[in-house]
Amino acid sequence: MESIGVDGARRPGAGRKLCIVGASGKLGRYLVQHALDRGYQVVGVCRERSVHKLADFGGRIRVFAGPTDDRAVIARAVDGCDAVLTVLVPWGVNNYASGTAQAVLDHARPGARLVFSCGWHVARDEKDVYPRTFRMYAAVFGWLARLARVVDVDDQVEAGRRIFASDTDWTVVRGSDLEEGESQGLPVWSRHVGDPVLSSNLTRRVDYARFMVEAVDNDVLIREAPAIVGRLTPSALAHADRPA
Repeated sequence: MESIGVDGARRPGAGRKLCIVGASGKLGRYLVQHALDRGYQVVGVCRERSVHKLADFGGRIRVFAGPTDDRAVIARAVDGCDAVLTVLVPWGVNNYASGTAQAVLDHARPGARLVFSCGWHVARDEKDVYPRTFRMYAAVFGWLARLARVVDVDDQVEAGRRIFASDTDWTVVRGSDLEEGESQGLPVWSRHVGDPVLSSNLTRRVDYARFMVEAVDNDVLIREAPAIVGRLTPSALAHADRPA
């Protein structure tokens, strides 16, 4: 059945299937809601212990339970999907993020739109410029997190490297610090970290998710790694008259 919005218009996701890898997290649940609002048939992947977090979506999505770096789980989940949105979470010290990215790259169907999330610390090229304070914080936090065997931020960097080297239709959305709150609209983005428009370093999580979902239909973003910031942050407003 064709998906029609309340205004009678055909919704952009109608007739298409979308997989969300990491669907149970804070960002993942926003991704699910945005995707459903756009009319997609939604499939979600999350760890078995987190399936209950998707209860609010009832029978509206199909859930595959398992680690997101489990290649067999990913292969089943992305089968027949027109797009795959992946939250790259660097849990532990066993290459969880890069394993997840590789599984998606290997098993998504040819031509599928692949959209990944990560932090600003994942550099696309030498044109990304990081303040000394940011580099120091990332180094110290990364060392402490690895020492505690909680997360490995360098594994997100490795995941990014694999995605950038692939010949798929990928987009890597690099996020600033995140906060909850009402939507401010679609975030502003730049090709490179260090752009003054990004200096506020804050985005509403609901808007980050919206950017990822809308990237599926934005061919300008194919093989781009946009760094985003909230549309109503001071730095975005200060550069609002700049060409998009």
